[in-house]
Amino acid sequence: MNPILQTDAATLSPIALFLQADWVVKGVMLGLLLASIWTWAIIIAFWVKLGRTRKASETFEQEFWRADDIDAFVKTRGTADLPTARVLAAGVTEWRRSTQGNRIDREGTRERLGTTMGSAVAKEIDQLSDRLNVLATVGSVAPFVGLFGTVWGIMRSFTSIASQQNTSLAVVAPGIAEALFATAIGLFAAIPAVIAYNRFSHAINRIEARLMRFADGFHATLSRQLDGER
Repeated sequence: MNPILQTDAATLSPIALFLQADWVVKGVMLGLLLASIWTWAIIIAFWVKLGRTRKASETFEQEFWRADDIDAFVKTRGTADLPTARVLAAGVTEWRRSTQGNRIDREGTRERLGTTMGSAVAKEIDQLSDRLNVLATVGSVAPFVGLFGTVWGIMRSFTSIASQQNTSLAVVAPGIAEALFATAIGLFAAIPAVIAYNRFSHAINRIEARLMRFADGFHATLSRQLDGER
């Protein structure tokens, strides 16, 4: 093999590309690598959190609908650190406030119960999807940051051509390789972020639908009990 080709191949390794890159391109690469690490940390933490929340909520709902005494269940399980438990607690709190007087406004109580539990569901979904904006930002911005590194690297290649007055591949290859490497890192950060954002958004939508079904079922239970109040 030609010794020149061996040297060029060595200088095109990822570590060598980073070390020989311009300081601007190095900054772009480091920023994208940090964004990629942050993205994967969020993905793993979010995946574990959603899995635990989904399983615990399913168990909580099954135990609730099997319970004979709602008040006793609320005392023992109503303080659980679960979205379903907090929606239940919000409904029970509003129920007690609305029915503590001598005269009960049935329609007003039903409306307040629906509004209160609906707000509780919205709050829980907002908290669950708190980190999704980071994934959306990385997924949309990282390719353009990598593109900036690409443009800068190509400009550096043209500068080398002008200064050395040589258009050979040996002169322009390092700058172009640095530029393409920056683009690759940008895609490496963006692609997992976009995929994870779409998957987690779908999972959160399912959790929201489940919470709404639970809230509607509990609202119907309280509404029937309200019809028996005098």
